[in-house]
Amino acid sequence: MTTNREVFDQIAESWYRVRHWPLLEEELSALAARWQGGKLLNVGCAHGPDFLPFRRGFELWGVDTSPAMLRHAVRYSAKLQFYVNLAVADALFLPFPDNTFDSVISVATYHHIRGKREREEAFVELRRVLRPRSEAFLTVWNHGQTRFWFRSKEQQVPWRLKEKTVHRYYHLFSYGELRKILIKTGWEIITMVPEGSYHFPIRDFSRNICVVMRKC
Repeated sequence: MTTNREVFDQIAESWYRVRHWPLLEEELSALAARWQGGKLLNVGCAHGPDFLPFRRGFELWGVDTSPAMLRHAVRYSAKLQFYVNLAVADALFLPFPDNTFDSVISVATYHHIRGKREREEAFVELRRVLRPRSEAFLTVWNHGQTRFWFRSKEQQVPWRLKEKTVHRYYHLFSYGELRKILIKTGWEIITMVPEGSYHFPIRDFSRNICVVMRKC
């Protein structure tokens, strides 16, 4: 079975071409204004577009399981003229001491982790590297979005390359499931909302679940 790391290595070049700006720029810019600087970690940073709102006043760190994605992150940061410290690492084993970071972002990463226990361990690990009373922002895909109605929470989502189609593993969260796992792993939830571009009154059908949370 092909791992997500292997898949993202394969799609890194095409990902770089189509994901050149933050998909959640409104949310990230608001967080940059809220946090106002410090040492920031981006878990699952890919080639780095989500760093853009934090270029000024923040010390930037990024980890990703895909070496190919990080090679593009070097390319991207040079093009956009900002500096970021990068490391190949898994969300379950972050290579930093306890209480290292003032803030954390993670856009569309934790839904790629297989296994309930592993997801819980990853949230505990994230909490470990964050300083007390500091905040994190993460997003995951929502199982309630219409294209996944009546389908399993465990999905293989295609990405088309010129010569073939590869598949990325997703665990699709519900709002209730994500709230439960975050509380269990020691987080205080500040907000849990859809993406800002979602304008329907029932949040349960949003594409993304966006969470601002605090280390207790």
